[in-house]
Amino acid sequence: MIKAREHRRKIRLDDPGGEDNPIRFELFSNERLEQHAASLAKAQKVDIRSGGFKLMPRVRENSRLLFEAYKSIGKAAREHRAITPAAEWLLDNFHVIEEQINDINLYFPEKFYKQLPKLAGGFLSGYPRVYGIAWALVAHTDSRFSPEQLACFIRAYQEVQPLSIGELWAIPITLRIVMIENLRRLALKVMRSQAGRQLADDLIDQPDRVDFPIKTGILPAKPLRQAFAVQIVQRLHEPHPGTAPTVDFLTPWLSELGVTLDEIVHREHSAQIVANLTVRNIITSMRAISAFDWPQFVEDSSLVDKCLRVNPTYNAMDFLTRDRYRHAIEDLAKRSPFSEVEIASKVIDKINRVGKEADTELKNQEPGYYLIGPGRGEFEQEVSFRPTFSQTLLRSYIAHAASAYLDSLAIGTLILMALPLSVAYASGLESLSIILIALLALFPASDIATSLVNRFVIGVVPPRHLPRLELKQGIPDRLQTFVVVPTLFSNEQNVKKQIDELE
Repeated sequence: MIKAREHRRKIRLDDPGGEDNPIRFELFSNERLEQHAASLAKAQKVDIRSGGFKLMPRVRENSRLLFEAYKSIGKAAREHRAITPAAEWLLDNFHVIEEQINDINLYFPEKFYKQLPKLAGGFLSGYPRVYGIAWALVAHTDSRFSPEQLACFIRAYQEVQPLSIGELWAIPITLRIVMIENLRRLALKVMRSQAGRQLADDLIDQPDRVDFPIKTGILPAKPLRQAFAVQIVQRLHEPHPGTAPTVDFLTPWLSELGVTLDEIVHREHSAQIVANLTVRNIITSMRAISAFDWPQFVEDSSLVDKCLRVNPTYNAMDFLTRDRYRHAIEDLAKRSPFSEVEIASKVIDKINRVGKEADTELKNQEPGYYLIGPGRGEFEQEVSFRPTFSQTLLRSYIAHAASAYLDSLAIGTLILMALPLSVAYASGLESLSIILIALLALFPASDIATSLVNRFVIGVVPPRHLPRLELKQGIPDRLQTFVVVPTLFSNEQNVKKQIDELE
């Protein structure tokens, strides 16, 4: 049992995709990116029963390694040792990276993650579908964030397979997670390169270096060898007392790879250039992601919003009202056999049917009436919505709000009074004394019970945004009205204050 848990934990901390190479594939143009999005949508299959792998343990592991890389690079810089351009980007912009990690921890709760559809196959099997989308986008743009490319990619993907509202909202955080993953992989390469160069420096600078050429066994681990060899070559150009050192000890390794020393130097320099470009793209993209208008992107990309836009009243509402309507559809889809887009279509169809009836009220021709208003119950039956036990209990409580609230206060007061009364009874006090204690405990117990019940009510039924019109162009004539506020003009200062408070 313990081994199984450790194995699952290890899987979650392993490199997604099974390797630690940077997330960088062929760069695509916008047209090629759209084609890839369509093919990806056809290939990705979702397993609705899978809980999938958790992302946060990997994010925490990535942040730990990035912090270690930051300290290591900082130490090298303080010691006046040469660092690569990619390392300089990490060192100078680590506050940006910390900001992104804090946002991920803050805006990616476990409850939200569990609701995201997980992939049923492929090298990212078990991870959220939106994670696979972000991975593909980062890989084929070399981590360069472009709102236009993102919009094109998501639009092409949804022409084949629609995304849920939750997945659209998860895109900004998931992009950050994938970029942090990519940055971790690049930081590993930076640290390996740095370690290889340090080993070469230590070898060249050792005071008892009298046995050059050196045996092959002195070569470091394979990930460090390329940087090690290049640094050895660079240090050979420095003046050396006595016999000039040679690099003959590198020959067996070069023969094994089938390359020359010049090719190794070229590879290392090319790798540094590419790493520098990708790290720069990631840092720049992180800033752009933080500044981007994501609510507008979600609304523009949502197929549910596109469906509801045919209703003029929905168009006239402000963003928060429209968002509340969309979340109501999302809630219905979770406990219904219909998808979010299908439920949105059913809302519009119902409005159109009801609108043809002669005695229909105007309020019945607005989506909110069926999504968050009095018509919700009837509409739930039409979409075969199955409320959870907690939802049923809460609705029953709200339906009998006055009596339920008073009963809750009474029960809470009795429970709080039970403790001192039971102690008094157990100590053998007389009935008159117990009654007196009860009277004295009644008021503080009721105050505490009231505070607890009020806190509970606010927790389960939080304040919500009331539906309202956006009125971008001002208040039209048909909606103008008087707002009468009784007040007393006791002095000139009071009159000025009232005028200032008028809208």
